[in-house]
Amino acid sequence: MKISQKNLHLTYCTNIHPGEDWSQVFANLQQYIPSLKAKLSPNQPFGIGLRLADVASRELLQGDTLDQFKYWLNEHDLYVFTLNGFPYGGFHLQVVKDKVYAPDWSKLLRLDYTLRLTQILAELLPEDIEGSISTVPLSYKPWFNDRRSQTEVTSSATIHIAQVVAQMVRIRAATDKVLHLDLEPEPDGLIENAAEVVKYFEQYLLPMGGKYLAENLGIPQPAAEVLLLDHVRVCYDTCHFAVEYENPATVFKQFKDAGIQIGKIQISAALKAELTQDRSKRLLVKERLQPFAESTYLHQVIARHSNGELQHYRDLATALPFIEETTACEWRTHFHVPLFINDYQGLQSTQDDILTVFELLQNNEICNHLEIETYTWEVLPSNMKVDIEASIQREYEWVLWKLQATNSQQLIKVSV
Repeated sequence: MKISQKNLHLTYCTNIHPGEDWSQVFANLQQYIPSLKAKLSPNQPFGIGLRLADVASRELLQGDTLDQFKYWLNEHDLYVFTLNGFPYGGFHLQVVKDKVYAPDWSKLLRLDYTLRLTQILAELLPEDIEGSISTVPLSYKPWFNDRRSQTEVTSSATIHIAQVVAQMVRIRAATDKVLHLDLEPEPDGLIENAAEVVKYFEQYLLPMGGKYLAENLGIPQPAAEVLLLDHVRVCYDTCHFAVEYENPATVFKQFKDAGIQIGKIQISAALKAELTQDRSKRLLVKERLQPFAESTYLHQVIARHSNGELQHYRDLATALPFIEETTACEWRTHFHVPLFINDYQGLQSTQDDILTVFELLQNNEICNHLEIETYTWEVLPSNMKVDIEASIQREYEWVLWKLQATNSQQLIKVSV
């Protein structure tokens, strides 16, 4: 849905719903989207953040399936402006963990999948709206034992990403539609924080990707680098950057100074826990965290010590045995919890980071794609599970309320 101020487009990511093939994806859209539109945007077009697994992307391009889907969108006053191209395969009702990064960007399977997504989005995207595709942060650090292996994977990934950009450039020339691939940093990703994003762009994407693109398109390398900066951006997930203890304003400035654009902001909240030296209180925090140590997704933990040092754990289940003895003063956990809850009986969320981002959006041209991404409803502790449609609606209402509130505060400041 379009939000008038700042020309923002808001949606929720349909990776919330189980389903890998197209028939399952479309059934979910039919079940939830018209009803949500009637409640949230009855008189205006309603945007969809579409998640397509590899198998669904193949099926959607067969026969007249895509044309039928376009007809359904038009019939219901719906539009697609962003795709989630991060999970390639199964994402629900099975153990996902680090398989969510596979295939990584060094593999042709990831390239071919993303080229299909690019083709699909170019067909679905309305005129005068940019299209975004979020994707894995190249690969997963724990898969590699040495820097040489990481360098080889990063180099291969860069050439594949440049190939996607070449397709996006050709689409833009033919249709005037602007699409961008948005790398999504997260803990333990091969690029996981702002500094690593900037380093990747400066040391790999621009020089190496620029050389490939210049040769492929027959243009000077400086022109190729401009195209790369236009078509490769960052998906800023508020949960991921909060787990890294990164201040949104600082990150946005780092990216702006490096000429890196943010293509999409995923609105999500992480769990956080303050740790005191009182062992009994730590045991209580451990007890509160235990239900979140589920077996489907990775829930990376980053501990912050009083001197600012950060300590990484690959998953909450492997971190919990250390909570009684750690000298850390805070833990943050990659678990997408509901946006509208901040207090979890001894735990909190990183909701404040979302509010900071909303404030920054009011006076800064950061990006205009906003996507609610709380995909963990099925694996939340049982006492937090409620009706999925009601939960999605409540997430929207919370976001719209907070966006309106921050806008009103800015207007008051200006008038004063």
